[in-house]
Amino acid sequence: MGFRTKNAAFMVVGSALLSLSVMLGQLRSQEAAGAKDAAQVQEKIARALSAGPASITQHATVAEPDGHGGYRILRPGTNDFTCMPGDSKGMGMPPMCADKVAMQWNKDFDEHKPKPTTTGPGIEYMLAGATQRSDSDPFDKTSPAINIGAHWMILWPFDPKTSGLPTKHKATGAYIMWAGSPYAHVHVMGRP
Repeated sequence: MGFRTKNAAFMVVGSALLSLSVMLGQLRSQEAAGAKDAAQVQEKIARALSAGPASITQHATVAEPDGHGGYRILRPGTNDFTCMPGDSKGMGMPPMCADKVAMQWNKDFDEHKPKPTTTGPGIEYMLAGATQRSDSDPFDKTSPAINIGAHWMILWPFDPKTSGLPTKHKATGAYIMWAGSPYAHVHVMGRP
């Protein structure tokens, strides 16, 4: 074999080794990104599950909005509850666990429907706490944030006159939030 032939062979082998090295580097980067994504998903699942009691969360679906009006399933479940991680940086976007009726109630609220389309009460847990703007105006976007501790809700338009429940925020017990609006519901402070 001549010098040129040996040199060409070395160049082919060198080029192949360089290509293999680049491919291995890309695979390592993809593996690292995959591990990071998996860790982020596990963090979201843990945050979502912090919102409800263990008897609910152990079999709940965990999902997050997909940005297109649907949900990305992070963990499938077997009961009627969906737990969502929320956004720790967002106002009024806490981790929550909601049954199917509450999920529809929330969808109606997010879409600013005149009233919920639900025909029965829904249950929603926010045991990791939450922030909100108002106890009286469901669509308030300007008032200072109100921090709320662990609570759960019955999403049904309770009337303070017939229920006897107060309409002012309180640290313990129950009160009606957004009284007089179609989105009135009972907040029960504390853990069930």
